[in-house]
Amino acid sequence: MPDAAIIDGKAFAERVRAGVARQVAALKQKHNLVPGLTVLLVGDDPASHVYVRSKGKATVEAGMKSDEIRLPATASHAEVLGTVQKLNRDPTVHGILVQLPLPRQVDSTAIINAIEPAKDVDGFHVINAGLLATGQDAMVPCTPLGSLLMLKDRLGDLAGMNAVVVGRSNIVGKPMAQLLIKESCTVTVAHSKTRDLPAVCRGADILVAAVGRPEMIKGDWVKPGATVIDVGINRVERDGKARLVGDVDFAGAAKVAGAITPVPGGVGPMTIACLLVNTVTAACRQHDVPVPPV
Repeated sequence: MPDAAIIDGKAFAERVRAGVARQVAALKQKHNLVPGLTVLLVGDDPASHVYVRSKGKATVEAGMKSDEIRLPATASHAEVLGTVQKLNRDPTVHGILVQLPLPRQVDSTAIINAIEPAKDVDGFHVINAGLLATGQDAMVPCTPLGSLLMLKDRLGDLAGMNAVVVGRSNIVGKPMAQLLIKESCTVTVAHSKTRDLPAVCRGADILVAAVGRPEMIKGDWVKPGATVIDVGINRVERDGKARLVGDVDFAGAAKVAGAITPVPGGVGPMTIACLLVNTVTAACRQHDVPVPPV
């Protein structure tokens, strides 16, 4: 079997972002509505600063309003909570994103659940998790949403396919499973403690790796012709140099799979693109405007 087709997340994300920009222009013209996203950054984590800059740049390029609020690493839980509550009351802010991780003195779960669910563009609020689990209109976490868009673009109708999600986090694994169930897949949620995990993975037409372990999933775990979505982003050292690798042994899996996402350049770019999608969705719902299709 020839090597797998590479699912180019970067190119796909560019198409999604261009579509969002067209939608934003139409919202401005027809409804005088400018979607607004505010990111709250607490502390000095270098990776968080990079992510926030990328999100802000993408938001502005799409024609939306972008704001950033920075609080020091010493900020108390009450200060962070008060900032979120202020943003909840601001009608010009349609989306609120609290950049994780937060400092130890701040209760992350309480802060996330303090965000108005309609403005929760990360899709982490317990109400949005419940809406997604029950098949209702929810704000969907960006990484699973981006993964689903790539799967549907590649495979079309997913109904009846066997899907295995390796990972059970609230951010990726669980919502990914819910999205696949909604698409009428037969879904198995596996994890590092699953008995005979390789055999479980070999039964998957769709294999989503989100376990957080570098190259854990080997090529001989992949069913021939399967579509592999690698959500993992792990920094490892090879030959004295830092490299980013996924949760899948790319070289091995690419010889077996029908299609596979690379790391980097796969799911990552789609996460920011779907943040823009969610911000537009949030703005439309808050103003009773029809939500444009992705």
